[in-house]
Amino acid sequence: MSSASWSRPHRPHRPVRVGLVVAGAALGMCCVGVAGLGAWNVQAVRQADAPVRQTAEAFLTEMAAGNTEGAYRRLCANARTRWSPVGFAAWVRTPPVVTGHQVTDVSVSTRDGQPTGTVTVRLIRDGGRTEQRDLRVVREDDDWRICGDPF
Repeated sequence: MSSASWSRPHRPHRPVRVGLVVAGAALGMCCVGVAGLGAWNVQAVRQADAPVRQTAEAFLTEMAAGNTEGAYRRLCANARTRWSPVGFAAWVRTPPVVTGHQVTDVSVSTRDGQPTGTVTVRLIRDGGRTEQRDLRVVREDDDWRICGDPF
C-alpha cells in the first residue's frame, strides 16, 4: 500500500457562486431600503394625520358649543364664499343640532399636488340621533381648513 494520501483535485472558482452572493446581498439591501422608505412614509402620514384630526376636532367642538364664529373661521375660502357668517350660524342652529362627535377615521392624501384630508366622524345630534359624515380638510395658507358642506 502506498502511503500517499488522497487529496481533492483543485477546482476553479465558479463565477456563478460569486454572482449569486452579490445578487443576494444587493437584494437584501433593496429590501432594507424599501422597508425604511415604508416606515418613513407611515411616519410622514401619521404626522399629517394629527393636524387634520385636530382641525376637525376643533371645528366640531366649536359647533357643539354653539361657537359658530369660531367654526366659521375654520372653513376654507371656497366654503366661506358660499356661506355668510349669518347664514352659516343659522344653518348650524337648525335642529337637530350637533351636540357631540366622535372621530372614527382620518386619511390624508395628495390630490393635484395639494394635501387633502378626510375625517370620518360620527355626529351626535340633540335627541341622541347619530349619523356618519366625512369632513374634507384642505391645506390653505399654512393652515388646515374644513372645506365643503360638513353637515
